[in-house]
This record gives sequence, C-alpha cells and structure tokens, in this order.
Amino acid sequence: QVQLVESGGGSVQTGGSATLSCAVSEGALEMFAISWLRQAPGKEHEPVICVSISDEITSYLKSDVGRFSVARDKTKNTVTLQINDLKPEDTATYYCATSMARLCLDRLTRSEIYFWGQGTEIQVSA
Repeated sequence: QVQLVESGGGSVQTGGSATLSCAVSEGALEMFAISWLRQAPGKEHEPVICVSISDEITSYLKSDVGRFSVARDKTKNTVTLQINDLKPEDTATYYCATSMARLCLDRLTRSEIYFWGQGTEIQVSA
C-alpha cells in the first residue's frame, strides 16, 4: 500500500503563508500522481491541486488558483503544498492522497482515491 503522512498545519494569521508536507512511501512518487484535498468543517472534501510523476500540475479550485503551488522532492519522498495569502475560508483539514494514476485526473472525486493521509489542520485567524 501507499502510505502518506501530512505535516505542517497549525494556526496562521490571515494574509500569512503555510507550507504543508506530505511524506510518501519510498518509490511512490515514481509511480503515482499525488493530490491535495481539503475538508472544511461541515463540507465535502474539495480537491485542491495535483502533481503528476512528470511534474505536470493540475489545479482543481475554481478560484484563487494562484495562491496554491505544489512541488515534488523525489530524493526526500515528499510533496509540499504552499499556500500564500491565507484567508479564513482556507481553514480546513488538508489531506494528501493518490488515485494510483501516473497522471493527474481532470476531475477528482472521493471514490477515485485509493490512499489517504491522516490530514493536517490549518486554522486561519483574522
């Protein structure tokens, strides 16, 4: 199985930045695209962004796409999610996950995800 562990969450002021890390099983980045999703309180999981095995990036958000960036570090087996200009609506639990496809899917739903991390929370305060 693919193991994913998120870290880097915490309390951040509005307008600040956050860097989340996803540690994945050794070799997984060579085989599978990695996605980030988030779940705000009382809401459904929302796909955020994906990076493929060839570093092609797919953004799933309908707005504020430019505030999110993702990168792989194959030597460290990590995928980082950078969020800039944080807003209160960014408050959520952030998950890294994989559908076990090599490339990012054009659309991503919960049913298409095979492995999830445990999540890390970001709390954005005014």
